[in-house]
Amino acid sequence: MVQESKNTLSPASLARLFHTPSLIYFTMVAETLSMRETARRLNVASSAVARQIGHLEQTLEMPLFVRESRRLRLTPAGEILYRHCRQLAAPLEAAVSQLSLLAGLKTGTVRIATVESVGLTILPGIVADFSAQYPSLHVDIRMASAQEAIAMVVDSEVDIGFTFLAAQHRGIEIAIRRDLPIGAVMRADHPLAGEMRPSFATCFSHAFAVPRHGLSIREVIEPFLTQDASRGRSFVEVNSIRMLFELAKTGRYLSFMTPLGIERELASGEVVFRPIADKGLPLNRFGMVIRKGGDLRYAPAAFFNLASSHFAARDGLS
Repeated sequence: MVQESKNTLSPASLARLFHTPSLIYFTMVAETLSMRETARRLNVASSAVARQIGHLEQTLEMPLFVRESRRLRLTPAGEILYRHCRQLAAPLEAAVSQLSLLAGLKTGTVRIATVESVGLTILPGIVADFSAQYPSLHVDIRMASAQEAIAMVVDSEVDIGFTFLAAQHRGIEIAIRRDLPIGAVMRADHPLAGEMRPSFATCFSHAFAVPRHGLSIREVIEPFLTQDASRGRSFVEVNSIRMLFELAKTGRYLSFMTPLGIERELASGEVVFRPIADKGLPLNRFGMVIRKGGDLRYAPAAFFNLASSHFAARDGLS
């Protein structure tokens, strides 16, 4: 039988712990990954923040942060505690938002995680419209990979995610869904621009650029990329959808992308999009997602409604 530490927390002492400033300080340090920035936001001394974090770590008998260069990083224990802090805070934030709405204040924050292709093209227009309609509401946007965006929605770190969905996920609800073809984007004077549906083999005979591992399109095209047609050839890999587009604009490269976010450039004739003809190539699924079973507060709900209307009005994505 394992002997309990004399400092082991009882339910009563745990309850007292979670009603101390330590948890408030911890949550903000976990968000900023900086004790100095936390001290600035809370208008307290950095030493006070460090003291509260130290007290929390001593009470729990495990480290919550490790220092890397000039930044902090959550330990596994810190990740678990932060995730549960966010879940504990969500109902209180919802109550404050509803009380503010009742009082006519209409204040609050909408937290968004988005993949780059949406964050750099479609989302700025939606945010601008939202801010014009709701000038007192705050918008917090985080750029992330498709998997990171889903994880942040599930863990209640953000309210809404704009992401690509490589597989089903039980922790989210898909509010807006678009199934997008994957194709080759190239300049209009590229040698392959005249082919309406080129094959991967044809594309691989030219200089090309692909997303790096971790981006959803790469997962879809990887089986084709590893076939004989591409072996022995050099190509460019980047972790930025925008850079894929910029490479295509040079005229030397064709880039494997979806048309999402580049409709204006396609309409201008600056570049062309050619769907890939190979059989067995699935569509790339884009979605606006929220946490399953979660209730959106006033600010996220207002943004959700505006974004839904925006996507309903878009052409070429149905």
